[in-house]
Amino acid sequence: MKDDTRTKLAAVSTATLTTVLFKRGFRNVFLALHPVGHGAPNMVGPAYTLRTIPAREDLDHLEVFKDPDHPQRKGVEECPPGAVFVIDSRGDARAASAGGILITRLRARGVAGAVTDGGFRDSPEIGAMGWPAYHATPSAPTNLIHHHCVDLNVPIACAGVGVHPGDIMVGDGEGIVCIPAHIADDVAAEAFEQTVFEDFVQERVAAGHTIRGLYPMTDAANKPIYEAWRKANGR
Repeated sequence: MKDDTRTKLAAVSTATLTTVLFKRGFRNVFLALHPVGHGAPNMVGPAYTLRTIPAREDLDHLEVFKDPDHPQRKGVEECPPGAVFVIDSRGDARAASAGGILITRLRARGVAGAVTDGGFRDSPEIGAMGWPAYHATPSAPTNLIHHHCVDLNVPIACAGVGVHPGDIMVGDGEGIVCIPAHIADDVAAEAFEQTVFEDFVQERVAAGHTIRGLYPMTDAANKPIYEAWRKANGR
């Protein structure tokens, strides 16, 4: 991903991104998951995925964590810096997808964020890190109770959205948008321009201006006002 694309995506909202993607025919791109805690920056990075299936008692016991190739532990050590670790927990938060130690390791390695459609354990500590992590709800039990980790960096479902390795994940306080990698540059550019325009509209509406002819801009008289505003604000 280009640095300019990452910078622009970090400055736009998931709300704006869903509209830009809808204009391109993409409707199912929003992961309705919650940030763990508050105060983390927006999340941007390509997806690195982990897939799980339901656990089985003869396969999922604490001894499996001694294997360095256990998919969960291997993924934590191999997820590339700048990527987002995305876990398909099948929407099941009865057991955790990961906990504070693994999240700390991801953060220390320069990973851009972590996402699960299940839950994280140690969520109060994770929430205090100021690092982008998203889940459905906190979950204290160990992942082995309900999750068997099987695959790394394969297409997955997360929160009802198809996520392919390399898709660009963008998260803010409302949730996460999954952007197909091949259109990320164009989506970022359009969303950035849309954000500038909506900042102008927000300011005008707050000052008492009607939305008619402004949002959308169908009144040509508003265009020079907008251009003057951009120039004055360095936008």
